[in-house]
Amino acid sequence: METIKVGMVGYKFMGKAHSHAYKDLPLFFPNTVHPEMKVICGRNPEAVEKAAKQFGWDEFTTDWESLLQRDDIDLIDINAPSDIHKEITIAAAKAGKHVFCEKPLALTLEDSREMLQVVEAAGVKHMIGFNYRFAPAVMLAKKLIDEGKLGDIYHFRAWFLQDWLVDPNFPLAWRLQKEIAGSGSHGDLGAHLIDLAHYLIGNINEVIGMNETFIKERPLSAEMTGLTAKSSDSAEMGKVTVDDATLFLARFENGALGSFEATRYAAGHRCTNSFEINGSKGSVKFDFERMNELQVYFSDDPNDVQGFRRVLATDPAHAFSEAWWPPGHTIGYEHTFIHEVVELMQALQENRQPVPNFRDGVKCQEVLEAVDLSIEKRQWVQISEV
Repeated sequence: METIKVGMVGYKFMGKAHSHAYKDLPLFFPNTVHPEMKVICGRNPEAVEKAAKQFGWDEFTTDWESLLQRDDIDLIDINAPSDIHKEITIAAAKAGKHVFCEKPLALTLEDSREMLQVVEAAGVKHMIGFNYRFAPAVMLAKKLIDEGKLGDIYHFRAWFLQDWLVDPNFPLAWRLQKEIAGSGSHGDLGAHLIDLAHYLIGNINEVIGMNETFIKERPLSAEMTGLTAKSSDSAEMGKVTVDDATLFLARFENGALGSFEATRYAAGHRCTNSFEINGSKGSVKFDFERMNELQVYFSDDPNDVQGFRRVLATDPAHAFSEAWWPPGHTIGYEHTFIHEVVELMQALQENRQPVPNFRDGVKCQEVLEAVDLSIEKRQWVQISEV
């Protein structure tokens, strides 16, 4: 296996992030099997042709169904809107293609479970895009927990705060439409927090939540890319059908308590994806806006020097850092995707399932829907109930 030939469906925000990862991987991780950027697919022929040239793809197409039938494609990368994840994944698996799908896995838990069943029955490799796991500082937190350095874990509190929707005149982008996105801040931002909780702490047992949609209607959009959009010329308004903010409490199977907050209405917060973990022997704090740093506290430090210490996770001792720059020369958001693709390529090379995969996606979806059910019932809900 010299290369993995990739066909990618999606060409905007995540399409650019994934393309960058595929392009940079061979330069910095030469001993890993390399992705070959064969075909990029999108609905708008002019836009996808432009993306193909800009991102470095060999070909472009507007027909994802024909893409799946090509013999020269090994892996299908799906980063288009959530409403088509299921259809493309199932067709790709049945065509014998490995699948890399962005989160959330599907619009519903039922759909995500069906996707998992199909990829496992087909015997293909599958990965879900939880890129924040792959920040070296997050992986250091995982290492400290696994080694028992923090002792018994008591608390996990996490918050993902953005402010790109504070303006009530921001157009009705697809992320604000339930039939396309599945949910709002909960499934977009909260999904990352839930996955980090599963990765770092373990399974969640029960939840109770609340949510709110602050702006009920917005101007219709004529164009959208990532977290930006342009209004149409008409004054017509459309209904916002997803949550603007969701908060919930959780109990973990290991006894730890959790609190989660996801909102797009926190003025001054561009991408504050953060967590704090408290244990019997110490604590860690992480903020993605300072993604190379982990704040670490150990209770057994001498009394006169106790306090949180700043660890810059750029030394070769930290995950993936040996491939990058000299210590102290930091990396950025795009590198989490490169690390994610390194795991994917190594898994394909070693004939194993990458991590995180669709099983992790289903676990995340279970919590998302349990929170929704708890909001509907206004009571605690066990994850086993969904």
